[in-house]
Amino acid sequence: MPAKIHSSEDAHRLARKRLPWMIFDYIDGAAGAEIGAARNRAAFDQLELRPRILRNVSDRSLSVPLWDKPTKAPFGISPMGMCNLSGPGADMMLARLAARENVPLGVSTVASTAMEPLIEEAEGNAWFQLYFSGDGTGTFKLVERAKAAGYDTIVLTVDVAEVGRRPRELRHGFTMPFKIGPKQFIDFALHPRWSLSSLYAGKPQMANFDMDGYDFDRTESRARADWDTLARLRDIWPGKLVVKGVLDADDAVTLKAAGVDAIQVSSHGARQLDSAPPPILELGRIRDALGPDYPLFYDTGLRSGEDVVKAYAQGANFTFLGRILQFAIAAGGEEGLKELWNVLRAETSITLAQIGKRSLLDDLPVN
Repeated sequence: MPAKIHSSEDAHRLARKRLPWMIFDYIDGAAGAEIGAARNRAAFDQLELRPRILRNVSDRSLSVPLWDKPTKAPFGISPMGMCNLSGPGADMMLARLAARENVPLGVSTVASTAMEPLIEEAEGNAWFQLYFSGDGTGTFKLVERAKAAGYDTIVLTVDVAEVGRRPRELRHGFTMPFKIGPKQFIDFALHPRWSLSSLYAGKPQMANFDMDGYDFDRTESRARADWDTLARLRDIWPGKLVVKGVLDADDAVTLKAAGVDAIQVSSHGARQLDSAPPPILELGRIRDALGPDYPLFYDTGLRSGEDVVKAYAQGANFTFLGRILQFAIAAGGEEGLKELWNVLRAETSITLAQIGKRSLLDDLPVN
């Protein structure tokens, strides 16, 4: 019988049971003592939405414009590395979802499916997420490859100068590619459903690194990226350029002046700096600094439709969901993913009704 998912917490609970400990903690873990992740959740919980009554909200819409095209949902799919660890074929499940909902699929530099089949399966609804790494040689090869594959939006992630220390995954010896020792063997043996299906599908790999002379090292320093790197990327990339991982209003203003098309407020899911401020609180400050019309996106910590509405109320033009989608896949495969997506749509629509609004484009009452 397929799992019933009534909330993102259901997906999280079921994924914890079904995934090997090493895989679950890689997806779920955060930096340091994970205090930052807890503060992100507390910040969302402390935001209030004010109910309003007798507004005739029977006709509600979740569609929002993105690059002047309507979406069917007010949230897209964040770039996530090695999604096929959550279940064989997860990347393609997410791509099909992006096509149905006309929302962007973030294709990670370290995706477990190559960028070309993903944009095809997503019917063009895909953005390529770019990490600067090493001296940048391989990075700019990926830019040219994305251009040739038909991507029109690149998302430069700037909050990983060095890969954050995530003790939960380190304790399990998580590396890419996998190194299987006695501890990992026992872990996999105790989770036979995942292990057998993954063995049948083939070991997940970082699929965008079949280029001659470029092997990606997940732990390689990315600290050499600077404003000149951004300027070079802006010069060679003809499409939309989004910069992801911004938490400072002054940085946001500088990015706008540098010709960036949109900014994504994010703390990388609290996976980088344990003491970073909650992004949902910085979102409003960055909106104030940029003015009302500049495209501003948001990810980090979204767990429900009410969270999505709160992000829009703080100034977001679009939001992105991350690891909860992987948990849904681990819990119930593609049906689990559809189930959670529909739950989040319903939660968002019901929240709008409760606060007397018909659309996320309206002024939203938040305390």
